[in-house]
Amino acid sequence: MFNSEGARPSVVKNQLYNMGFKATKGNYDFVYDWGSENADLDKIVFFADNVHAALKNLDVMFNIETI
Repeated sequence: MFNSEGARPSVVKNQLYNMGFKATKGNYDFVYDWGSENADLDKIVFFADNVHAALKNLDVMFNIETI
């Protein structure tokens, strides 16, 4: 979620690209492919911490969903 007082969407996109996310259309704007790695809960939470750190001070909200 963006707001007019936060970072530009292009800045957020660059931060997420640097983490390995890919842009997509539809219900999700960005996806992260774990590949053949079996991501357990601890890895997912650690990854979410890294997303949080990457987006800190950009004044955006993010949501993480695993499937």
